[in-house]
Amino acid sequence: MTRRWKSLAIAIATASISGFAAPANTAGSTHPGPLSRAGAYARAQALTALGRKMFLDPSLSASGRQACSSCHDPNHAFGPVSAAPVEIGGPNLDRPGLRAVPSLRYLQAAPAFSEHFYDSEDEGDESVDNGPTGGLTWDGRADRGQEQAKIPLLSPFEMANKDESAVAAALSKAAYAQEFKAAFGDDVFERPDAAFDAAVEALGTFEQSSADFYPYSSRYDAFLAGKATLTTQELRGRALFEDETKGNCASCHLGEPSNNGEPPQFTDYGLIAVGVPRNPAIPANADPAYVDLGMCGPLRTDFKGRSEYCGLFKTPTLRNVALRKSFFHNGYFHTLRDAVAFYVSRDSDPGRWYPKKADGTVDKFDDLPKAYWGNLNTDPPFNGRKPGDRPALTDAEIDDIVAFLGTLTDADQRGAPAH
Repeated sequence: MTRRWKSLAIAIATASISGFAAPANTAGSTHPGPLSRAGAYARAQALTALGRKMFLDPSLSASGRQACSSCHDPNHAFGPVSAAPVEIGGPNLDRPGLRAVPSLRYLQAAPAFSEHFYDSEDEGDESVDNGPTGGLTWDGRADRGQEQAKIPLLSPFEMANKDESAVAAALSKAAYAQEFKAAFGDDVFERPDAAFDAAVEALGTFEQSSADFYPYSSRYDAFLAGKATLTTQELRGRALFEDETKGNCASCHLGEPSNNGEPPQFTDYGLIAVGVPRNPAIPANADPAYVDLGMCGPLRTDFKGRSEYCGLFKTPTLRNVALRKSFFHNGYFHTLRDAVAFYVSRDSDPGRWYPKKADGTVDKFDDLPKAYWGNLNTDPPFNGRKPGDRPALTDAEIDDIVAFLGTLTDADQRGAPAH
């Protein structure tokens, strides 16, 4: 299936399809009823344009100064511009967040969250349970773009709207209010719940725009298509990235096209615990009793008390990773090289990454209570290494992998203006 038709398939998922032309919106509904294929495509285009305007609009926040794009900058692969570990939001723009802001690119193929994920028939052995997989956000608690879009609009430390009615009221005053009514009905603002649902539908549709969110335009994509070459160092980095005895990065960050030819996503959408050091730059961490346990809380609540899930966070895509200025869910690392080096020396040189206790010993895994250490990943490159052991990669090999990761930057981002 070509990308154009994939985009169309996503677009028509927003509406019912039949052989009839699209009727006008009827009172009491934000949907136009059955649509022809052409009608569904036209509606998706209209919602994409509307969603783009909303995404850039700071008036949709309680402060009137924070848009979706304030944290998810289009010129930084829809990720943050700053190196701060968390962004500031709230009604007065003085409430710090709890986690690093992820990129919104390349989320279109993320499966719905499942505790038990099995490889598809054409990709591997269906009998292998890959454990918790899928969903959006660092803890996988949202299954679709529309569900994800609700979170920042209402979060007290993000756009901080009091409720759905506040979002609807802001939309009714927006410069594009008439376009919103044309898409969702003249009476949509008289029904705040419906207006809010319509808003997240428009945002979710925009976030499925292939040109904006999954262009597959990196140098690596061109290389896979036989239209570009990689340098000798980049090729070495690619081999180390794939090598199960070296970087083993591809065990989670799948780097080869799928069997049906779909470009690699550089994630398996799984959730994993790697024991990133506690970040004292996050204000919440000033409280020694506070711990971010990922899947089992505090932001995700349906698995509270499920100890086997504590410390697990979503494996992000590595596409456009070279643009980032903070890494992992808590933004502890600020260079891509340190992020890679942590993986290969977490266990062989823990003193490099973790603080020391009062007695001078290394406080390893200082951001995860010991009761949950059994959840930590020990696959290569960790691989049972002990302090003093040789790490899986040399410094030169780490540089090679970093060079390869630089090939994953999309074409429209390579000339992004400095901020």
